[in-house]
Amino acid sequence: MVASRYPNQPQPLWNLPGGRQQPGELLEETVVREFSEETGLHVIVRGLAYVSESYDGDLHFLNATFLVDVIAGSSFDPSTGSGQAELRMTRGDHIVAVEWVALGAVRERIAVAVVREPLVAFLEGALERRYAGYHEAGTTIEWPDDSA
Repeated sequence: MVASRYPNQPQPLWNLPGGRQQPGELLEETVVREFSEETGLHVIVRGLAYVSESYDGDLHFLNATFLVDVIAGSSFDPSTGSGQAELRMTRGDHIVAVEWVALGAVRERIAVAVVREPLVAFLEGALERRYAGYHEAGTTIEWPDDSA
């Protein structure tokens, strides 16, 4: 998981690695790029886990969450489960921490319900439709200038 700092949040918010697509980029390419940028891990996409959406005022967010496998060349050895992600900071980066988090601790770590609830339900096998929708996000995120 990654912790991101936002101008209007007093504490960093924990989430899965991710971000916005670049022009001409497919979703799977975005996943691979964002994992590398935010964690230093090289991944391959296994498939779509679920889709969630929410509104922050008039702003609509659509999130596609994917299953990935860590591949050779990363600082994590998937055969033994040892190692750790390298925190890669770039100028103006909002990522302030990267950690492996036990499945049982995910619920406690993620503060934002529209992120936490579909992820926990998916991990527990209780997200039957692989979709979660929220009319209100319940929190507002002020994005850093460089991520708009």
